[in-house]
Amino acid sequence: MLQQTTVSAVIPYYERWLKVFPDMRSLARAPLRRVLREWQGLGYYQRAGNLHRAAKIIEHEHGGRVPDNEPTLRRLPGFGPYTTAAVLSLAYGRPLPVVDANVRRVLMRVLGLRGAAEARIDESLGAFLETIFPKDSPGDFNQAMMELGALVCRSRNPQCLACPLRASCRAAREGTQEIIPRPRKLRLEKIEAVVAIMEKDGRFLIQKRPAGGLLADLWEFPGGKVEPGESLPAALRREVREELGVEIKDVRRLTTVRHAYTRFQVTLHAYTCKMRDSNFKMGSRRRWVTLSSIRRYPLPSGSVKIVDFLAVHKDTTG
Repeated sequence: MLQQTTVSAVIPYYERWLKVFPDMRSLARAPLRRVLREWQGLGYYQRAGNLHRAAKIIEHEHGGRVPDNEPTLRRLPGFGPYTTAAVLSLAYGRPLPVVDANVRRVLMRVLGLRGAAEARIDESLGAFLETIFPKDSPGDFNQAMMELGALVCRSRNPQCLACPLRASCRAAREGTQEIIPRPRKLRLEKIEAVVAIMEKDGRFLIQKRPAGGLLADLWEFPGGKVEPGESLPAALRREVREELGVEIKDVRRLTTVRHAYTRFQVTLHAYTCKMRDSNFKMGSRRRWVTLSSIRRYPLPSGSVKIVDFLAVHKDTTG
């Protein structure tokens, strides 16, 4: 959960997660839909899928015990160098240094290394770490370095006066801590999308995304991207025709929500509508669900906002 997410954001999810999945067996036996639902809001859903697959392997091949050697851990889904070193040093006391974004920033400033904080420099940072790494308390050292980067040697407004490494930090001596590492220019791609809110007998149509790619295995309302030069209603009709094989009628604007994920900033236009004909085929990846039960499905944050709007709208209209 701490990959690409702050501790303060993770804590409530972590506490709830342990109540739902208190051990490896409960996680391994849970359906993917439940796992993704409990992860909902953390983003980067591939992490949840990897965790679920790793739990299955650990349960079936290792008796429910997390392996304590590096080659075996690295073969598990989602276990790269950072996660592997963190688990082995914190859980098993193995003398492996951890290099995450926080540690990378601390070391770049201590050494005065200019440039972007990219994984390609980790080998040289690791070589320096080996010269100062305490073999008798690797977990404590790794946690201290990560905390130092998260709380003191922050990406913005680093607290240099409170830093225990200040005397050894080249960036602090040279006054370059604000430009090391080089600030990233985050460019979000703006996307306009439309979704169809179809209701039948008090139930709404949702469908499951493909198993691979962005937002894999999440559920959402039918719809998709607006093409250049296309009006919103025209885009809605095209998307429904392509996805469901039907024409629609009684198209009415419901609401517009905005959200961002990974590198995208999405404006999501929701329209209520009805199917014009009866050629629609359900299939295994589609469901008609009530407004109350839809919350049991893992949804992208934009769909969650639409569901929240529907709930309020239903309450106010009776």
